[in-house]
Amino acid sequence: MSISVSNISKSYNDQKALNTISFDVKQGEIVGFLGPNGAGKSTMMKILTTYIDPSEGNASVNGFDTNDQPIEVKKSVGYLPEHNPLYLEMYVREYLLFNAQVYNVSKSRIEEVIELTGLTPEANKKIEQLSKGYRQRVGLACALLHDPQVLILDEPTTGLDPNQLVEIRELIKSIGKEKTVFLSTHIMQEVEAMCDRVIIINNGNIVADKNLDSLIDKNEQIIEVEFDYRVEEVFLLKLSNVKDVKNIHGFVYQITFDTDIDMRSSVFDFAHDNELKILQLSRKNKNLESLFRELTQSS
Repeated sequence: MSISVSNISKSYNDQKALNTISFDVKQGEIVGFLGPNGAGKSTMMKILTTYIDPSEGNASVNGFDTNDQPIEVKKSVGYLPEHNPLYLEMYVREYLLFNAQVYNVSKSRIEEVIELTGLTPEANKKIEQLSKGYRQRVGLACALLHDPQVLILDEPTTGLDPNQLVEIRELIKSIGKEKTVFLSTHIMQEVEAMCDRVIIINNGNIVADKNLDSLIDKNEQIIEVEFDYRVEEVFLLKLSNVKDVKNIHGFVYQITFDTDIDMRSSVFDFAHDNELKILQLSRKNKNLESLFRELTQSS
């Protein structure tokens, strides 16, 4: 396993940030680590990168124990923290050379990571002159300098504009073809576009850990409809393939169907047969964002 976490707990005084959590990440996976603010994401990443110790439990990266072999862990991990620690007054190549000397890697590797991360057009500039997207690329280039097998990325797309998001997403996907990537983000669309698997954490507990395809039921569709009159939910439940009906507010209903067949025509027929007018209607499939809200709504 590239990452193995067994019964990890972490407490800050009387507050428990992580509550006996366990998971494994296989080599070559891109795993999204999701949770609301304060759920314990950054704490877990700091444990995996040996910045802090767990209160209980064990973790290993590339077979190295984070407690007993911190130097070996650091050698085998590339880490991009949420707040990218860059020396803004340095030039891009100067900054990468500084870090290459820390890792004791050859200067030729600097040019390799510059090309890999698409930094070539900006490589002769000072970091303070770069856009947020290119600064993130510098952080990724630094994390890749020593050619680690595992990348741990904490909110790598925070603060990027839509074009920069696409660029960094494609870069991470490309890197993930050869390395294990463990990343946290608040942007669900990015997870759906990049990740093979999702781990959702809430209040220090893992509430979901599944492959992305199995986590989202593509056959389940939700139709939100507003009638011009109140309808008893029991009548809507008689529609074919209905799984659940909720009165959201007023005359607005959310109807969940367990089928991949477009059920909007059935809702139109129901309205016609019951002499109702439809004021608005929309169809949507259950996505990761709605599932995330469902699993973390208590926070």
